[in-house]
Amino acid sequence: MNVKLADFGVGSVRKNILRIALPMTVAQLINVLYNVVDRVYIGHIEGVGTTALTGVGLCLPIITIISAFTQLFGAGGAPLFSMARGAGNDKRAEKIMGVSFAMLILSGLALSVLCFVFRRDILFLFGASEDTYPYADSYISVYLLGTLFVMTSLGMNFFVNAQGFGLIGMLTVLIGAILNLILDPIFIFVLDLGVRGAAIATVISQGVSAVWVYLFLASRRAVIPLDIRKIRLDGRLIGSICALGLSGFIMAVTNGSVQIICNATLKRVGGDMGDLYVGVMTVINSVREIITLPVQGLTGGAQHVMSFNYGAGKYGRVVESVKFVTLVCIVFTCAAWLVLFLFPESFIRLFNDGAELLTYGVPALHIYFFGIFMMALQFSGQSTFVALGKSKQAVFFSLLRKAFIVIPLTMLLPFVGDLGVNGVFLAEPISNLVGGIACFTAMVLTVRKELRGSGNDPVEVK
Repeated sequence: MNVKLADFGVGSVRKNILRIALPMTVAQLINVLYNVVDRVYIGHIEGVGTTALTGVGLCLPIITIISAFTQLFGAGGAPLFSMARGAGNDKRAEKIMGVSFAMLILSGLALSVLCFVFRRDILFLFGASEDTYPYADSYISVYLLGTLFVMTSLGMNFFVNAQGFGLIGMLTVLIGAILNLILDPIFIFVLDLGVRGAAIATVISQGVSAVWVYLFLASRRAVIPLDIRKIRLDGRLIGSICALGLSGFIMAVTNGSVQIICNATLKRVGGDMGDLYVGVMTVINSVREIITLPVQGLTGGAQHVMSFNYGAGKYGRVVESVKFVTLVCIVFTCAAWLVLFLFPESFIRLFNDGAELLTYGVPALHIYFFGIFMMALQFSGQSTFVALGKSKQAVFFSLLRKAFIVIPLTMLLPFVGDLGVNGVFLAEPISNLVGGIACFTAMVLTVRKELRGSGNDPVEVK
């Protein structure tokens, strides 16, 4: 049964992708609830909701950077794991998973200590004020206690999905998210712990998810179980994992960097309304997380199918996967753009229904999400490069969109003409247009040529 579940080289390509992608999408959507639900409840704390929401928004870059390491070692190891399985090399696959697990734990320990020690300096660098810092500090001081839980639940869940257990992967985050949904109002309102209560609820929920993932991977139900007694760090293998995970890592780190630059620029350009605009950006980032999740879930599920078939030398199935994923991503993002354009107030009211937030938030949301369907091309091209082990291309296009386009534009556009704060929100759609077309075009030109000329011999997985 397990072998059948894990074999992506037979049957319908679309069904294989959807069998993994649909649970992954639901799982990632639920995973966002960990933080988004916190923001929803925090934004409705009577009297201080907007300020508290802004304070928690200042913590998002730290949370994003922590998650980046799950991409580096989890998303970096999973395609190598799938390629090894596709080539029939289960011992190497087991070793890859063990090394990824060890690196997730080690990096988690280092991050929790460093971020806690320097949290005040970091938060003020990210745009905190004397009014918003207490809320940011209350949240992040507790959240950092659960860093190892984040690493285990998010990072190792890639290996659950890579073995074909999409439903188990979905339950990983479903269990924690439901628990968080229940605990949040208890800790925030009933126990009157406010922002700190939201963080406590999140840490407990992440801890339960981490235990779930570990117990499953260490059990006999897994196709290739995780045995911590056999873990041996291997420098060359760590390098290979990091090389492939670097694109996702850079994408996450640059997302965090963009959040930092946006908050700092809005604080400076927004004048007396600076804190409010940081709150608007917090809402926009939350909406973006929700909107992009189905795309990430689909491309993430397709990666496992593409990697497996690439390792098995079934290149026609790889091409079919790319075509299917691209079409679905474009259709979905077009639909999302239409909904955001027609009903922006509904998304903002989820977090706070203050008149000022609505007044300034609606036009900002319209600008930020303009032409969001172009982002689908970036995700499709990026995921294909990662799935086929093309780390250099994946890294380059990760840097191109965020580091080379968004960050410079965020700092420059506010001072072009009378754009002001609108220039900050305009940087995103420009980057989606330029970065999306460049990434997808490069993927088509390079990958299609290789797959057509590779014959049917399996790829060697060393």
